[in-house]
Amino acid sequence: MRKSWFKPLLATAVTVFSFGVASVAQAQAPLKMAYALSQTSHYGAGGDAFAKSLEASSQGKFKVQQFANSALGGEREVIEGLQLGTIDLAILSTGATLNFVPQTGVFDVPFLMRDLAHARKVLDGQIGQAMLAEFSKRGLVALAWGEQGFRHLTNSKRPVVSAADAKGLKIRTTENQVHITAFRQIGILPTPMAWPEVATALQQGTIDGQENPLSVITSAKLSQLQKYLSLTGHVYAPAVIMVSPMVYEGLSAADKKAFKEAGIQAAQAMRSFVDNVEKNGVEQLKSEGMEVVTNVDRKSFEEAVAPVYPEYAKKFGKELLDGIKNTQ
Repeated sequence: MRKSWFKPLLATAVTVFSFGVASVAQAQAPLKMAYALSQTSHYGAGGDAFAKSLEASSQGKFKVQQFANSALGGEREVIEGLQLGTIDLAILSTGATLNFVPQTGVFDVPFLMRDLAHARKVLDGQIGQAMLAEFSKRGLVALAWGEQGFRHLTNSKRPVVSAADAKGLKIRTTENQVHITAFRQIGILPTPMAWPEVATALQQGTIDGQENPLSVITSAKLSQLQKYLSLTGHVYAPAVIMVSPMVYEGLSAADKKAFKEAGIQAAQAMRSFVDNVEKNGVEQLKSEGMEVVTNVDRKSFEEAVAPVYPEYAKKFGKELLDGIKNTQ
């Protein structure tokens, strides 16, 4: 008697449980993407392109929720979140990644990249793609190289035309030993600081200035905080589009391909943003009140940092530096 009613009841329970599992799978939570700047920045352009590409190729299976303006923490915390699986996706600067994948610091060597075309060939070629593979050795997954552009110097003290003019300025840097070494050689006082702290430090005069690409200077509205911009172009600044291994390792081959393609689309969107801001950014900043030094004596800066090049060669290998320089 008991068996006759228990079997249908058990079948019903299994059906309900199975339906619940299927519903959970279909209603997958959005993937959390973190980055340091606003959604109207080049990071936001990359995030939007990634989200659109992934959602389209997966037919809505994957959706992306963007957390801009360091909402999920500074870049170091974001990388740790990727490793732990508390953050799913991120767009990051190499200022942060070199503390986890030291080899990426080679792209931050001053005056190594000639122009945007040269930098993109390096990153899209064998050197850049081999570097992406290094992330997996550190429990991270890098999908593609994004872009920020060439870094320039801003400050509130004086116009900087030559390396001599920059001596004594207290300049915010990322936690990037490659940059810090170069700035010290010039006579700049480098002050490593997380990006969310920079605006307050500039307002309070804790630091005199900072250095970043035009894409950052415009989107972060630094014209409201800094008087002088010098187009030093001292370092090319890549970015990297990353996914947590907790997400990536559980994907099918088809889904991994979709994530990789989304990364490439994000990178292209960032490059298009940089191309546009390189054309229009200087005039925009001038109209906002910045005094822009366009006739920077770049040779004086190159000569000032030349003594530390042997140190870079020892750190990254002369062969790698030459390979980047000689990329055509």
